Amino acid sequence: MSYPDLDVGLSEEDIAARDMVRRFGNEVMRPIGIRLDKLADPQQVIAKDSELWDVHRTYRELGLHTRRLAGAGGAGLSPLGGIQINEELGYADSGLAISIAVAGAPFAYAAASREPELQGWAKAYAEDTKAELIGCWAITEPDHGSDWILAGEPTSSNPLMAPQLKAVKKGKEYVLTGQKSAWVSNGTIATHASLHVSLDSDQGMHGTAICIVPLDLPGISRGKSLDKHGQRALNQGEIFFEEVVIPEKYMVVPDSARVNVMLGYNTWTGANTGMSVTFAGCAKSALDEAITYAKQRVQGGVAIIEHQNIKLKLMQMLQMVEAARSLSRRTMLYNMANPPGSLSHAVSAKALSTETAFKVASEAVQIHGGNGLSKEYVIEKIMRDARASMIEDGTNEALLLRGAAFL
Repeated sequence: MSYPDLDVGLSEEDIAARDMVRRFGNEVMRPIGIRLDKLADPQQVIAKDSELWDVHRTYRELGLHTRRLAGAGGAGLSPLGGIQINEELGYADSGLAISIAVAGAPFAYAAASREPELQGWAKAYAEDTKAELIGCWAITEPDHGSDWILAGEPTSSNPLMAPQLKAVKKGKEYVLTGQKSAWVSNGTIATHASLHVSLDSDQGMHGTAICIVPLDLPGISRGKSLDKHGQRALNQGEIFFEEVVIPEKYMVVPDSARVNVMLGYNTWTGANTGMSVTFAGCAKSALDEAITYAKQRVQGGVAIIEHQNIKLKLMQMLQMVEAARSLSRRTMLYNMANPPGSLSHAVSAKALSTETAFKVASEAVQIHGGNGLSKEYVIEKIMRDARASMIEDGTNEALLLRGAAFL
């Protein structure tokens, strides 16, 4: 696009990394995401010969997957440089951006552990350029979705709010029984999970813990890949646990009080700022598609960008996109420098970016006219992908209500 990015103070390393990820997005993620979206059966998306694996492999060959591991990745990049990478990934394909992000979730916990076996998992993941190790963040359950953000609330001690996946301590082991829902990202392809479990049902969500688990253990099974309206390139599916035995060293956060702090504040500040940056990128991609089309489409003898109503609409879209990008960047920069950060700003940024992505994509469809409804044009896919974002990682309404508690 001809309009500038208002970025100042970027290092040469920042600019080089941004341009590298932009090429990866344009040449690999975007075209593969479009083709995966058109597959009728979500099982085809995760087939052994699927192009999905080309995305994961190329991402790792570029060394991008180690950025969030303790002591690895991100060398030479400023905080803004790292944020730009996330935005570029969201611009290319938001569903695939989420898939490659959560793929490292359990290995980030492993990297922070003192257990040699778990550190070995993190090392193997860092060295894995073939995408043989895939993680998932297994928190959502059939009866527990957005209510996870209420984990730190006093009312969450109600036993009726206890998670369905139970972990029972037996000697130096835990036995896991229950399930995670069909909305677990990478759920049917993951080799490892960062897993939220109930240790004490009597305490409701106050009695939870976090473990990391290899998903090839006896008693673990998967459901089918979820068939969805949007983000179809993002694999999601159920995980079932039937008397699964794990050693106690896999229980990386056994302290319920610490989990409540992590879930009630730390985890959600990170998750929501990450989502805000990803979908600020998605919003920008919708704007750019609209501008490109408006310059090409002729009506009344001139390109429609010459029509005043289209000019006004595009400028209003630009305002929304830049406002979302600004809030998401400021929030992430602040939260990175001031842990645990501001939850009120994090959920506000997530809600603003995701709603902006959907509104701008919808306006872009309107600018495309009938072509906006055709799968020949990527904008209808972007709109479907953006619609999912207002629900995932907590509905925007639930997130904003939680954020209000910190005003």
